Amino acid sequence: MAQNIYDTPEFFIGYSQLPRSVHGLDGAPEWLAIRAMLPELKGQRVVDLGCGFGWFARWASEQGAAQVLALDLSEQMIARAKSTTQAGNVEYRIADLEQLSLPSGAFDFAYSSLAFHYIEDFGKLVATVHQALTPGAQFVFTIEHPIYMAPAQPGWTRSSEGRRIWPLDGYSIEGARQTDWLAKGVLKYHRTVGTTLNALIHAGFNIRHVQEWAPTAEQIVSNPGLAEELDRPMMLLVAAGKL
Repeated sequence: MAQNIYDTPEFFIGYSQLPRSVHGLDGAPEWLAIRAMLPELKGQRVVDLGCGFGWFARWASEQGAAQVLALDLSEQMIARAKSTTQAGNVEYRIADLEQLSLPSGAFDFAYSSLAFHYIEDFGKLVATVHQALTPGAQFVFTIEHPIYMAPAQPGWTRSSEGRRIWPLDGYSIEGARQTDWLAKGVLKYHRTVGTTLNALIHAGFNIRHVQEWAPTAEQIVSNPGLAEELDRPMMLLVAAGKL
């Protein structure tokens, strides 16, 4: 079973105060890049894996999705999502993605935002998603970039020119890693970019687009704090399709 850190009071309170939690999709700086990767959702059956507060599920409903199944391990996340959703075509369920079971050919689109780096057996998960999609269906997800997950402690240093340097700690050594983010002992699973993409290929997906996300110049002007994201990729955005 995956670690349910989101129901830890300290973590949940901290997460609830993040811009992406307060402002939804518009509070996520990578959202514009993600939108460009999404297919037309009108009439589509959608599954949202690790739905959090339900921001994407509600957006998909607004775009005309026929139905949306939104899954998350956290009882508190699901409770919040249900309380802020009026759309009758959105269903929320508590589910452990490590033990996910989905009916075959039940969905036309699968989506996940920043959830899969908590999953130990990524290959098993993407195989489950693949069989749950119809032929020609699309699969878009984001994860923490493996480079972001593997910085050496205590973090970045500066070069003689003043540029930040992010030394890597065992990038090629895959497996469980613990970090202190919003709470102590948050468990994540480090995989290289190659392992991530090859898992999709082995499951039968066709990789359509990969983006190592960085903020635009316009985003940095409006939010100067994003400038540090130019020093190393924070997120990996992937779009794949079922042949």
